[in-house]
Amino acid sequence: MTGTENQNESDDGRALMVRPSGIGQSLSERISLAFYKLTWRTPIHNSRLSGKLPLRLVATPDDPLPANIGRGKSLLMGKFLFQGMGQDIAAIDYGKLPLPPSMIDYIHRFGWLRDLVAATNRGEGAPIAATIAEGWLAGNTKKIREPAWSAENCAWRLLNMAAAAPYILSSNDPVYRSSILNHFARTARHLDRSAPRGGNRFQRLCGWIGVVAASLLLPEGKARRVVGENGLSQSLAETIFEDGGVISRSPMQLIEIIGLLSLLRQCYAATGEPMLEVVTDALNRAVPALLGLTHADGGLGAWQGSGHIGPETITAIVEASGVRARPHRQALDWGYQRVTAGNSVLLLDAGPPPLAKQFSAGCASTLAFELSHGDQRLMINCGGSGLVGASIPATLARGLRTTAAHSTLCIDDTNSTAILPGGQLGRGVGEVELDRRDIEKATRIEASHDGYARSFGFLHSRLLILRSDGLELRGEDSLLPAPKAKPRDGLPCHIRFHIGPDIELAPNDDGRAIVLRLADGTAWLFAAGKGKAQIDDSLWVDDEGLPHPGQQIVVEAMADKGGLSVGWQLRFLG
Repeated sequence: MTGTENQNESDDGRALMVRPSGIGQSLSERISLAFYKLTWRTPIHNSRLSGKLPLRLVATPDDPLPANIGRGKSLLMGKFLFQGMGQDIAAIDYGKLPLPPSMIDYIHRFGWLRDLVAATNRGEGAPIAATIAEGWLAGNTKKIREPAWSAENCAWRLLNMAAAAPYILSSNDPVYRSSILNHFARTARHLDRSAPRGGNRFQRLCGWIGVVAASLLLPEGKARRVVGENGLSQSLAETIFEDGGVISRSPMQLIEIIGLLSLLRQCYAATGEPMLEVVTDALNRAVPALLGLTHADGGLGAWQGSGHIGPETITAIVEASGVRARPHRQALDWGYQRVTAGNSVLLLDAGPPPLAKQFSAGCASTLAFELSHGDQRLMINCGGSGLVGASIPATLARGLRTTAAHSTLCIDDTNSTAILPGGQLGRGVGEVELDRRDIEKATRIEASHDGYARSFGFLHSRLLILRSDGLELRGEDSLLPAPKAKPRDGLPCHIRFHIGPDIELAPNDDGRAIVLRLADGTAWLFAAGKGKAQIDDSLWVDDEGLPHPGQQIVVEAMADKGGLSVGWQLRFLG
């Protein structure tokens, strides 16, 4: 088994999730990769990318992925628009791009082509596409460097350009057309060498998808296809768990993989070639895993760097995949739990955080939960740490990765898994124990992690019981002395419940109960059995990387050497 280990006899019962180790490149592999990237700057690599110029594409795949028409209309007005930031096309230097990382990728991947196609017809859009493409080629053809030539960006760019070929290849200028077709060929040759050398498994998977796509879309691709499909098969097995989750535990990366595989599926269809069976299998597993993180409204919760994604986007991505499936209720490798009761959905992060080498925006969010009822998110996580951009600076993104930015317990303002000065996730949660059972008229989940065992001598245990009608959630957060540890005394603890949008909080006089008043006129009561429940400021981040003000309920208590137990309840009032 790759990645997280588990012991699981059935859908219900006990399981142990262990943070993986040794998943990454060895020292010799890292040195080899660094040396290979150094050769990009030399004439040697440019000569590797030279070769026969294709006269045409073999086929033009359909593009099933969702587009942003607003961004497309902005292109018509001469401006890139992404995550709240605008950039004039006429003033841009494609060789430097001093922009936020996510916007840089949007430009290098030619994701803007999809938006342009959705916003206008070919007659109006083709000249704009040609202008941007010419500028990009001028700034990046001769200088092979990251991020423009990273495996992920190359794979996306090749597929996006192919899907929008009627726009980007409609010019009558033979020099321009040759430069575009030559770029297809150079990108394919670059991916031939880069896919096996990706820095992590996600990068290698993206690279191999690009290789296989190139083998289908460019002439004389038979030999490339054999190598590419072998590499892709191995990479899928290493990157996607049996339950469909991705090794980084990042929903954003899983969405990217589903998107790339959906485009690759269209390449097979456009050429009339039978699709590789492992691609079909991967999509069939990945879609239910993604749906397992959706709320009652069909939108995605905020986990491991993602923002809160609306149901329209998730629906469009699933439709693009061609897979019809139900959400996973339990995914032990993926590390998430989902409970549906009446109109309510409970989501729980029940796995150790990802290793830094698999995902750079991983969060210290173990045992955090989200709860929704119908279209209303009741309790959420802040989200958005992986969406660094105009509205999410790096300093804020770091804060959004902390335990305090999630609906869980935090000891002495310390993360359950360390976030190191360089941004990597360090020591902390190594094991998560889980016990899930359906009991009379409720689902009961008890989970614990060892993230505070080394620093404070405690295990954090969380008990959640969601009533079968979805109208009551009972919880208990406990600190239990860890085996062979010396627990510290007098530790301040905070249990945070970040509240969803459009909810008004009204505290009771006793300081232990707070009424949540929803926009539809209904209300819920939150009550804590110990400690003081206070209201504090919070925020949540949408899928465009835009932060929105919010509130949180904070229950404060002190732990002594014997530990701590705080019970709490959220109940529908009507």
